[in-house]
Amino acid sequence: MSAEQRRASVLAAAVVEFAHGGLTGTSTESIAERAGISQPYLFRLYPTKKALFLAVIEDTFRRTATHFERAAGELTGEAALDAMKESYQELLADPTYLLNQLQAYSGCYDPDVQVTTRAGFHRLWDTVSRVTGLPIDEIRLFFAYGMLFNIIAAMDLAVLDEQWAQLICLAAPPGSAASVLRPDAPSPDLPGPGALEPHTT
Repeated sequence: MSAEQRRASVLAAAVVEFAHGGLTGTSTESIAERAGISQPYLFRLYPTKKALFLAVIEDTFRRTATHFERAAGELTGEAALDAMKESYQELLADPTYLLNQLQAYSGCYDPDVQVTTRAGFHRLWDTVSRVTGLPIDEIRLFFAYGMLFNIIAAMDLAVLDEQWAQLICLAAPPGSAASVLRPDAPSPDLPGPGALEPHTT
């Protein structure tokens, strides 16, 4: 393999290992073993464990932005936003994707991780804003729902046959990631009309 191919192989291994252990709990030994290389060679490709973790964060946000752009295609406005919403379930179907996104946020106690996570989120925000051309309030609501989907998926609420959990899942707009995690879920008794609508002022 070329050095670039090795770097890609190491990054792919790191995506899996960091998803479960995060920056602190993951060893470079486990990453090197999964990538099929020695630790010394790993450090020739990435100088530190943190540098590799930052590369995983960058890859996670880049993957999201690229996925959204591909889903929207030539669409704009609400149509583009709906396409992005529907496509997000594909990303959430990969457990390592969701976990690495959560690891990025939880790792923001480290200043370098915080800077990289901010940059990735900024790029994602700009991508959605540019592609859709929608007002800021709608973009903000889109990201708010996205975070809700992350929480639903992380806790696997869709498989919990309890009213509170199902109400949270049903709060997601039709066709969105959260509403298709468990399409056969029983419908609980719903509160009155508008009770689950986002509150705007």
